[in-house]
Amino acid sequence: MRCAHVPRRRQVPRQAAFADPVGHRGVNDEARWRTAGDRMQTLLEASATGGPVARERAEQLVREVVDLYGAGLARVLQIAAQHDPAVVEHCATDDLVASLMLVHGLHPHDVHRRVADALDSVRPYLGSHGGDVELLEIIGGTARLRFAGSCKSCASSAVTLELTVEDAVRSAAPEISEIEVVAAEPAPASTVIPVESLLSRVHSESHGGASWHPVPDLADLHNGEVGGFMVAGTSVLACRIGDELFAYHDRCGSCDASLAGAALHRRMGGATGGPVLRCPRCRAHFDVIHAGAAVDAELGTAVHLDPIPLLVRDGVLSMAVHATTTAVP
Repeated sequence: MRCAHVPRRRQVPRQAAFADPVGHRGVNDEARWRTAGDRMQTLLEASATGGPVARERAEQLVREVVDLYGAGLARVLQIAAQHDPAVVEHCATDDLVASLMLVHGLHPHDVHRRVADALDSVRPYLGSHGGDVELLEIIGGTARLRFAGSCKSCASSAVTLELTVEDAVRSAAPEISEIEVVAAEPAPASTVIPVESLLSRVHSESHGGASWHPVPDLADLHNGEVGGFMVAGTSVLACRIGDELFAYHDRCGSCDASLAGAALHRRMGGATGGPVLRCPRCRAHFDVIHAGAAVDAELGTAVHLDPIPLLVRDGVLSMAVHATTTAVP
């Protein structure tokens, strides 16, 4: 049975992670970086002539510089590990340093650990959709995932898959070239969710692809506070419940009006759950913790707010919105 998958840009596989991030570098590597300065000078002189040869020499020069920086990073990690092995582990949790470790094959974690950690980082967002994701296996450059709960069928599953899970996996494991999404329950004709059909909702409902934008101001929201923001031309409503932040398009799922002035509160007679958001116009109630689902029985299950992916990327709180969106008047 052929599995549907998300194709990824092929990247040159890096060597496997190793417990000692620099112990593999031997005498030859030592001699190479010590003579790097002479090679760089030769390449600079050759590049001054112009023409195809100069271009080739310039590319070689870039490789020499990158290799030299890699040798320097390896030495720093080696010295740090000798004093405190926990320092290397701590470096691996920093997005910027970890990306450099990946480039030079110095990351202490193998690909399975890195993908699993990446999925852990997006699990709170998936949990807001009443769902979860499981890493089944990694074979070569292919990671097989399985969505569980309502996440696999909620209104923003396509955005979740394309912009949240895929982005996290790509950042943590550039050697992963394909993602296969396996259905939680076997379907009559296939055991794999057709990813292309999930993504078609995103592509058909927008004039341009969604992209990530930094939104550090959202972090200033206090527990129980609701705020309105404009992000890349998109009107956004965000709120904080405990330590978690949630973001939605500023449009009521019931009356289509702006949610400006909406507040979180405990619904009278409602279930003993988290706070709900009430539209100040039509008085409809929405569960912001679980993908903005309507909690009023008369509205049915089809009515909901439109969630926006919100994650910490490279140490910066960011959200994914489409390039062209019409704000609510």
